[in-house]
Amino acid sequence: MQTTTANFRKALTTSHRMAVRVDAYYDGALIRPDIPVTDGSVTLDRGSKVRRSLSLTVPDLKLLPWDPSDPLAVYGQELVVKRGIALNGGTEWVTLGTFRIDEPAADVHMGPITLTGKSAEVSIQDDRFLQPTSTRGHSTCMNAIEFLIRETLPDAVIVNATHDNRNPACAVADWNSQGDRWDAVAQVARAMNAEIYCDATNRFVVADVPTPLTSAVVWDIAEGEGGTLMSAARTLSRTAVYNAVVASGENTASDTPPVSAISYDDDPASPTRWGGPFGRVPRFYSSALLTSVGACEAAADSMLFDATAPNVQTAIAAAPNPALEPGDCIRLRYAGRRNLFILQSLTIPLTAAGSSSITLRGGKEEE
Repeated sequence: MQTTTANFRKALTTSHRMAVRVDAYYDGALIRPDIPVTDGSVTLDRGSKVRRSLSLTVPDLKLLPWDPSDPLAVYGQELVVKRGIALNGGTEWVTLGTFRIDEPAADVHMGPITLTGKSAEVSIQDDRFLQPTSTRGHSTCMNAIEFLIRETLPDAVIVNATHDNRNPACAVADWNSQGDRWDAVAQVARAMNAEIYCDATNRFVVADVPTPLTSAVVWDIAEGEGGTLMSAARTLSRTAVYNAVVASGENTASDTPPVSAISYDDDPASPTRWGGPFGRVPRFYSSALLTSVGACEAAADSMLFDATAPNVQTAIAAAPNPALEPGDCIRLRYAGRRNLFILQSLTIPLTAAGSSSITLRGGKEEE
């Protein structure tokens, strides 16, 4: 969760006056401040290759782009979106992201303008490899990630936010021309037993895979007086639940033999235990960056918790907290229970009338 003041957090649980600000930038320079907005939302999704996406409605038809240099054109123009609360004569802002404009559209006589945008992962995706590319010469995983990203965005800020700042050696891996550059970046992060995404401040962050077993609780969502929960629906599914992970690697670039390892859910008390009534449901993961049995074991072990996590899709509507981020651990108090969840996705409205739609992953009964 982003840092906010105690007054901001208290205001979220009571009646307050919210504010939205949208500024347009081109090549790092502000070209149109405070664009008017009548509707819109920002969606943050840990399961998507592009973590942050924007939909926006602008009432002013004068802003409909006609020339390549117009503020809402699609030639590299970006929107910085913030949501805030009016406090003590000022506004405390939370940045929701920087979004490359993708598709503005409007009835040219009646309006309004609607547009969509995405965070900076999409720029890495678009820049597919023009020629075969390798991690050769980049000794550590962070070196390789920096190389792959900065070939596209030379000024990108890249942060290693893993709890131990780990930065293991990077195996040599090759990708063919036309390959997806962001997939390559994500593979290197996975070799660190981590994930990578673009955060609200437009940084690329390498972070530990979150779990409610060890992550600190950052926010309480509760029903009743003083709470922010409006509604909750619970769906239990077998989809995307596994009880073994098979990690393998075959790396012709380093001339190493194929390697693999399996991590099983072997807890006798687990409802998904391998060989139990749940059945045998393996997940397979392969990467050329896994060049030893030990590396395969580490990857399989790190992926097993997420693989066996209950697919309890608890979709809730709550008073919006724009400081929340996918991967945050939250406490949900509802139906007489106290559960810890990992926040999988959420939508932050850009109007005062809307509530946040939140999807949670896993779940642990708090003792």
